[in-house]
Amino acid sequence: MPTTPDRPDGRSAGSGDPLDATEASDDAARRTPGRSEAVSAGPEDELDIMRDLAPAGVRPAVPGHTTVRVGPTGSRPGAGSEAKPQESDRNRPTVAVDPRNHPTVRVDTGKHPTVKLPGQRRPAESRNRAPLPVAAAFATLWAALLSYVPVAAVIGLARTLEGQGGLGGAAHAGLAGWLLGHGVPIGTSIGPLGLAPLLLTLLAGWRLNRAGLHVTRAIGARRSASPRAAVLVAVTIGAAYGMLGLLAALVVDGRGTDVSPGRAAFHLFLAGLAFSLIGSLRSTDALVVVARRIPQPARHGLRTGVVATLLILVAGAAFAGLSIAVGGGQAADMIGAYRTGVAGQTGITLISLAYGANGVIWAAAYLLGPGFLLGTDSAVRLTEVTVGPLPTLPLLAGLPNGPMGASGAALLAVPVLAAMAAGWLLTRRLMGVHHVVDGHLRDSRHPVRPGEPVVGEPGWSLVLGSALLAGPVAGLVLGVLSWLSGGSLGDGRLAEIGPVPWQVGLIATVVVGVSSCIGAAAGRAFRAPVHK
Repeated sequence: MPTTPDRPDGRSAGSGDPLDATEASDDAARRTPGRSEAVSAGPEDELDIMRDLAPAGVRPAVPGHTTVRVGPTGSRPGAGSEAKPQESDRNRPTVAVDPRNHPTVRVDTGKHPTVKLPGQRRPAESRNRAPLPVAAAFATLWAALLSYVPVAAVIGLARTLEGQGGLGGAAHAGLAGWLLGHGVPIGTSIGPLGLAPLLLTLLAGWRLNRAGLHVTRAIGARRSASPRAAVLVAVTIGAAYGMLGLLAALVVDGRGTDVSPGRAAFHLFLAGLAFSLIGSLRSTDALVVVARRIPQPARHGLRTGVVATLLILVAGAAFAGLSIAVGGGQAADMIGAYRTGVAGQTGITLISLAYGANGVIWAAAYLLGPGFLLGTDSAVRLTEVTVGPLPTLPLLAGLPNGPMGASGAALLAVPVLAAMAAGWLLTRRLMGVHHVVDGHLRDSRHPVRPGEPVVGEPGWSLVLGSALLAGPVAGLVLGVLSWLSGGSLGDGRLAEIGPVPWQVGLIATVVVGVSSCIGAAAGRAFRAPVHK
């Protein structure tokens, strides 16, 4: 095998030493034609001359740099010189380094002083938290303002019906309407007004829900999974909202309207507590903690009952909307009867929309069978329609003209089908991701892994027990909604308006309980195969 000639210093050119590789690269660069003009004498040429003049085995150091050789403990290399090699150094393998692929970068430490940064200290958690009373006061005030301004605007438009104007009168009437939206009766010259517009109640509840979420975040309790923190936030917001109700009642009382300050404070405290508790439970994730403590049949029964209630309300909203659309000509005539211009007609239309949520609940009670009242000695149900003179409101244009007859039987099937759908969804949920094995949530739609317990199908006791519990839940919710949607419009014939709560609750309990069991049993019997 051909060998390369030895270097002038006595070392072979193929020794593999890193310095040899560097010198060979430099020699090759100098011998390359056309590059001799580009190479100028400098510190590197002086280093080559020093290497040629130095005796064998001695490596000159680069001026201004320190040569360090890693060796055994106790060998201390000096600046500008090389330490004596040890026996372990001679036995170590040599690694060649190609300088063309590894450029040398020199850092001038004299021009870049080292700056030592102080240790970073995490800010105290209390700096990121707001005091609970302050956060609750601001959030509650903002929620009340956002729910009051639309009411004052709508009532201000409606007051043009009587030729009354002015910001002061609109603000006063809007404050009374705002209290009425929270279920606070307003005493007038014709008697107490207790028919709350539930659309306004939903608006106020939505803003209180957001207030509970924002206050939980402000005090640093977000995702803390603490039911105690959620309840504390809700109680604080409820107390602040109750104080606002007390102040509003004191302002409204005595100017043609009578309002009980104590009753106003109590109603608004309950509203603030209930709606803000929903937001705080969601924000802290305490709702999951509470749900895990509830037994499976009760938890699934609660969910199925709420789903059945929502489906029945959706059916009621569809029926009410269809009835008003059919009687659209009559509704237009009612609006045109108010010869007050565009502003007054817009106000009376918005007031009718505010009571639209009430109409949805009345339509649901109508589909269930008990129906609702529109005054004393009146009844509006599938088999009977008895009403007297009514206010000219566009919302009442959808009232049926008489008993439905044979078609009423088909309408009675709507809540039954809604409850059956809720029971079927219950079975699908139990067969899917909501099935629990050994205390862990499992998905029975996918094959299990080796070593994991096999997911079994939910038993009949769990399916039917949950579906049966859905009946009382739906009956309770619909009964409470029926009570909230009713009220009075004075002491006269319209003193009783709305469904009878206990009748609606009893019928809903039976219909939802039986129908959801049928739907759940059908879903359990005609199930998809479970992978095992």
